[in-house]
Amino acid sequence: MSDPRAQGIACLAGIAPWKRKRLAAMLCNAHPPIFANTATRAVKAARARGGAIACWASRVPAGLEAQAVEAGVPIWWIEDGFVRSAGLGAALVPPCSLTLDSRRPYYDASGPSDLEVMLQTRDFTAAEIARADALLARLREAAVTKYNLAGPLPDLPPGRRVVLVIGQVEDDRSVLLGGMGLSMAELLARARAEEPDAFLIYKPHPDVVAGLRSGALAAPEADLVLPHADLPRLLDRVDIVHTLTSLAGFEALVRGRQVVVHGAPFYAGWGLTRDHAAPARRTRRRTLAELAAAALIAYPLYADPVTGRPCTPEQLVEALARTGPRISRASIAARLAAWHVGRRARER
Repeated sequence: MSDPRAQGIACLAGIAPWKRKRLAAMLCNAHPPIFANTATRAVKAARARGGAIACWASRVPAGLEAQAVEAGVPIWWIEDGFVRSAGLGAALVPPCSLTLDSRRPYYDASGPSDLEVMLQTRDFTAAEIARADALLARLREAAVTKYNLAGPLPDLPPGRRVVLVIGQVEDDRSVLLGGMGLSMAELLARARAEEPDAFLIYKPHPDVVAGLRSGALAAPEADLVLPHADLPRLLDRVDIVHTLTSLAGFEALVRGRQVVVHGAPFYAGWGLTRDHAAPARRTRRRTLAELAAAALIAYPLYADPVTGRPCTPEQLVEALARTGPRISRASIAARLAAWHVGRRARER
């Protein structure tokens, strides 16, 4: 079941030690993996084996691209896939899906990625569309998302239009390369300006909430900040979602929500979202099933969360559905703090 793209990889570069076992199982099936932390070693290994370098996009060794070009060695860019795990990567939970791109990381809006080219040019068969529809239905039914984190959902005001603004990590590469220079505060201000009378919810990024990345925000424009809410249940309760580049925008589309995109993520520009900054080169109109056929089936690689061996997206979704959502440490801490506050109030 190994992906043909993985067969040409000779060396893995820029891979954090805690990810190496999982990536070796997914990408190095023909021979034992070589891991390189320097450009010189990576290029030497790739030339010796006559293959490509697969590099984690945010951990590129200095000089790698220039040396690879000079040596005629191709680079494939690795990033997390869109149904990743039960838990956060920043908390060192290994990925169960990867994207492998010969052009650039999928979130780099400066030019087309393999995913964008696929969406712009590929005609999907009826069988592929039927498979994508079935996968979308199962994602909705099982409430599976990228990280699968659980959390409480408070009562929301009845009869009011509810807007969800998705927070991100401001120094994340997807924001830097596709966020059009906007901050989370500016995103919130834009959403409030477009929806002055709505009930506005801000959901910070899980890495920020868990204290694993910087970017805490006061969010004065928001009527409610929900750091720990269960995302699928929350998406079922809102009318519209505003985002820069967050995958939560794609997950909102999966669940039938309207999505306003202020940046240039992979799912913008295909006629499914209201776009402020989608690349003009994306001219094809796509259905949700076609977007899913590309982004969830044809483009990523998947691994079983127990064995680490390659699997299908359907198999991973079933594994995550059996596991259920994971309550993050930050969510547990918040619940304990709320319990103690309530107890003290009752004791007064």
